[in-house]
Amino acid sequence: MTTALVLLRRDLRLEDNPALHAACDAHERLLVAYVHAPHEESPWQPGAASRWWLHHSLRAMQDSLQRQGGQLFIACGDTLAALRTLIRQCRADTVHWNRRYEPEAVAHDTALKATLREDGIMVESHPGNLWFEPWQVSTEQDQPYRVFTPFWRKLRAQLQVVAPLPRARAREWLRLPGSVPLAELGLLPRIGWDAGFHEAWHPGEAGARELLEIFADDALSAYKAERDKPARHGTSRLSPHLHFGEITPRQIHHILQARLEHASARRKPDSEPYLRELGWREFAHHLLYHFPETPATNFNPRFDAFRWTDRDAGVLDRWQRGATGIPLVDAGMRELWTTGWMHNRARMVVASWLTKNLRQHWLHGARWFWDTLVDADLANNTLGWQWVAGCGADAAPYFRVFNPYSQAAKFDPEAVYLKRWLPELAKLPSKLLLEPWRDQEALAKAGYPLPMADPVATRRSALAAWQALPS
Repeated sequence: MTTALVLLRRDLRLEDNPALHAACDAHERLLVAYVHAPHEESPWQPGAASRWWLHHSLRAMQDSLQRQGGQLFIACGDTLAALRTLIRQCRADTVHWNRRYEPEAVAHDTALKATLREDGIMVESHPGNLWFEPWQVSTEQDQPYRVFTPFWRKLRAQLQVVAPLPRARAREWLRLPGSVPLAELGLLPRIGWDAGFHEAWHPGEAGARELLEIFADDALSAYKAERDKPARHGTSRLSPHLHFGEITPRQIHHILQARLEHASARRKPDSEPYLRELGWREFAHHLLYHFPETPATNFNPRFDAFRWTDRDAGVLDRWQRGATGIPLVDAGMRELWTTGWMHNRARMVVASWLTKNLRQHWLHGARWFWDTLVDADLANNTLGWQWVAGCGADAAPYFRVFNPYSQAAKFDPEAVYLKRWLPELAKLPSKLLLEPWRDQEALAKAGYPLPMADPVATRRSALAAWQALPS
């Protein structure tokens, strides 16, 4: 009788889980474990918002396994030491896990696999939470892609609708004493700043499936037209569920395709724009895997000579608190603080304001997002910030500076999003929120700060700094 140990990390689901599926298929007995070792992810240990999500995702996974008679065994400390103890206790001969792609995770898992094999333990790693492994999509010269469009063209040509793996069902689930209580991991905040998180999210596999069904029913057909409007639920909001592996791109693709097949010809939604956004996620992981230094360094080395302004704690504090005096920037930052998430259009605007108008280094923004986003993902975070800052792969040209006023007028013309997140301005005319320079006194009387900088003047300064770069 063979026994397998499945190590879960950011793959907290029973369906379409390659490691769990392979272990259930090949072994009679199965123990599922999670080892909490955030120090092994240094220097990008999970931030506060991610820890909140992780707590609830682990709880959901515990409940799912318990309903099947299984257990999610939780350990703390060193992963290798914890696995050796569990292997000895349950007499496992094989360890299964799904791969991770961050630089520190790749190095850690490579060393872990080698050591366990030296111990005489079989180790099987499986494809993780992407459509394709980062090394499976390459140029005709067998090089990594640096531009999204040809990357997506290549990936899309290979993409097929594949039925997700069925829910994992072990012949015998193992349970061991000594599992660390989830509360002892200390993932939840000591001060109750997470009330808005509870209202906005339902972490776990069931929550992911529910959001996907809502998106497919209510938003997919209008996704291309509505996705840039921050006041509407025009996006899937699945990014945190994808990051924690509560749902996979393959599941999403399969379910959306099934909806298309059952829709009438006149009402058949176009899923391509949304699939393309999932392609950006693949591209982010492709870049991170092939260019592992980019979370801390410019993808485009030309920007190593760029004249960022010195780190200004006061400037950063106003930006972080949503007190810049620029309505769309402040609305986005307050949405982030309250819910742990921000609409993508607002993300681009707040990032552009910080890196271009204020010329603060993109890493200051990336680190703040890392701590406050429930969907904080190293690949996506790195690609997004470097894209907006102009120094990344396939980046927006540096001279593209998002004007926060015109962006608000275009994508929130009735100021619904602005009033939602700037309640002190909710009773003022919508036009004034879109054109606040017309009556700054009225905004000040409502308790709203004056603009910390002029968008036009700071744009000129940013372009001058860019033009001074050596070619």
